Amino acid sequence: MKQQKSTIIIAVFAMIKFFIPFIFINAAFELHRDEYLYLADADHLAWGYIEMPPMLAVLGATSKLFGSSFYAVYFWGSFFGALTIILVGKIVTELKGNGYAVFIACLSFLCSGYLRMNILFQPNFLDGFFWTLSAYFIIKLINSNDKKFLYYIGICFGLGMLAKYTMAFFIAGFLISFILTANRKWLLNKHFYFAMLLGLLIASPNFLWQYNHHFPVLHHMQMLQDYQLQFLSRTEFLFNQITMFIACFYIWVMALWFLFLKKDGRKYISIGIIYCAVILLLLWFRGKFYYAASIYPALLAIGSVYLEKIISSHKIKIVHWVIPIFMLMITLITFPIVIPFLSPEKLDAFYKTIHAEKAGVLNWEEKKNNPLPQDFADMLGWKEIAEKMAKVYHQLPDSIQKKTMVYGNNYGEAGALAFYRKQFNLPEIYSDDASFGFWLPNKFNYKYFLFATYDMPNKNDSFFYHFKKTEIKDSLTQKYAREYGAKIVLYSEPDDTAKMIAERSTKELKAKYNLH
Repeated sequence: MKQQKSTIIIAVFAMIKFFIPFIFINAAFELHRDEYLYLADADHLAWGYIEMPPMLAVLGATSKLFGSSFYAVYFWGSFFGALTIILVGKIVTELKGNGYAVFIACLSFLCSGYLRMNILFQPNFLDGFFWTLSAYFIIKLINSNDKKFLYYIGICFGLGMLAKYTMAFFIAGFLISFILTANRKWLLNKHFYFAMLLGLLIASPNFLWQYNHHFPVLHHMQMLQDYQLQFLSRTEFLFNQITMFIACFYIWVMALWFLFLKKDGRKYISIGIIYCAVILLLLWFRGKFYYAASIYPALLAIGSVYLEKIISSHKIKIVHWVIPIFMLMITLITFPIVIPFLSPEKLDAFYKTIHAEKAGVLNWEEKKNNPLPQDFADMLGWKEIAEKMAKVYHQLPDSIQKKTMVYGNNYGEAGALAFYRKQFNLPEIYSDDASFGFWLPNKFNYKYFLFATYDMPNKNDSFFYHFKKTEIKDSLTQKYAREYGAKIVLYSEPDDTAKMIAERSTKELKAKYNLH
């Protein structure tokens, strides 16, 4: 009966989790700029990309079989979010937690930073799923001593590496935890090495791809280090571990207390050691705060089991209701900055009413306050750019259209143009940003260059200087979009030097990644 009750609770939360983006994202918002890039990757399936491993692109290609509607794209974050919440519940039941512990664990996950992460088509939702599945199998291995769970862990590691490279932090923590605990006995077992080899074999096509293309992931990491990571504060990183789970941070804190300081919890101390290793590694490499998010679902499950034990032993039943009410109240307060459930205009007015800028939620990368959070602004204006680009393109005579290259200056612009290309009957879209650089033509046989850009090139730019004519045809008018003011520019009549510069730049870029 108790098992049935827990199963029902898990199923209800999984359904709620699945339907959140379909119900709450306001129709005025589009896909995020990153999502357009990942969907462009889906048009060029390969074993890897500059910005990520292949798994998300495969999911994107599957969505495109159903028409590339927003709902088809939302499906994957919702689906893996529901699977992750099921795993959270399963960890609780594996640790002999009752229905209340399952309820608190699932509610904690629902009210956490994953409320945001699971609405976006980004590798983070895959990372969260495979880390949580790995933790579940580690606990199963500890409880059963059954070597089959080593193989399940190995499979998770392999698939996790095909989903997002941050899986390497979990694997490092896993190895450290096995060295430092009684689990080291498995290091003398041949099945441990067979299982890790299985994981390596699963991930090997991507490793081979990386090798053949001069390790694009290292170039990408260096770029992140140069332009983003080196400026991140380690203090803010630690602070954000709390804010990511502001409604339930005390649950994962209790999990660490249970794992390190309680006799019955130390049996599973490997999970605590993995957490500490991940945090220390990310602090060392100055990782973004949400890189650590994937370790928390397992901790929320463990902390909920310990919380239920405390409540039961002290017979303080009022806490049964205080905790979920607190979580829901905090989530209700933070909901307007987590989910874009109102129109941009209404959100802007709401933020002004509550002075949201004082909380820093309207502060963008350039450290200036704006009307909307940066992520929300990154979900606006893309269709307008594509519509205006198509309007300019189709006003050109047919003879000129055939000689026109359509180009996005950054991956967001290029990705959005590629996403709407068939709808607006545009030609192939090009860019040199992110993985778009892989798909540039080797020869520049164009007389016209139709350019979408947020940053107008300098008049003395080595490429654009060699066009005789520059015409700004239109611009983005969606004032809440991060790309507000982006221009549609038509460059005409390049000289021979422009052709030489374009082909040389493309050749150098492709040589960097061993492309032919």
